[in-house]
Amino acid sequence: MLFKTLLIASVTSALAASMGCRVPTLPRSGDSKELSNPPNGLKLLHIALGFGIQNYTCSALDTKPSASGALAVLYDALPLYPKQSRHSLSEAQFTALPGDVLAQHAVPLKLDNTENRADPAHPGASLTNPFPAPASLQVDGVDKPLEYIGHHFFNDKGVPSFLLDNGKIFLTSKRDEAIDAPMSASAGPDATGAVGWLKLSATGAAVGPAKFVYRVLTAGGNSHGCTNGAGDDSTSYAATYWFYG
Repeated sequence: MLFKTLLIASVTSALAASMGCRVPTLPRSGDSKELSNPPNGLKLLHIALGFGIQNYTCSALDTKPSASGALAVLYDALPLYPKQSRHSLSEAQFTALPGDVLAQHAVPLKLDNTENRADPAHPGASLTNPFPAPASLQVDGVDKPLEYIGHHFFNDKGVPSFLLDNGKIFLTSKRDEAIDAPMSASAGPDATGAVGWLKLSATGAAVGPAKFVYRVLTAGGNSHGCTNGAGDDSTSYAATYWFYG
């Protein structure tokens, strides 16, 4: 029995060494200002690819749009992080993943809301049932579909919320820190620019271990602007969300 145990441990160690497994490191923007790291003692729970829309409101023609929330489907991106599995991407491929997904795939939401739009060419998500049935996401150039793991949304009080793992993780959150996305970030298919990077902390009665969420490696998502008049605006975006707890 001892020999068998040692043999299994030896084989496991050899496999890990051959893959060169590494602990995922929170991306850095490369600018002078960076998001602070999570507190010591916390572990990475998820790296999720968030794919959806950022919402804005134009109060009048040519005013500055105000952010009014977001909706996104979350997919498991941890296996794609470099040296995590046989499905892993290179560093450059992983960094480019949100922009590539945004450029190559339709937003996985029910975008049928054309009421009160600043520009009818940019509809919003359904007000009653924005999310389609859970499904994996097949990404071009990735040999395994990304597994659906949950949703990101803003609740009726306008608070950013996350629901993952069939409800085993649920948290409402508040913004602790924000920095601009790197100049190299994908501007999105409408060339509006990438939304900023964020550090969020859990608030209220959270379910599960998650205490902090980081939005990094953003692509697209900035508003189209208010040059067409008052109303609501929605812009497609993608990002990775890193959950710590």
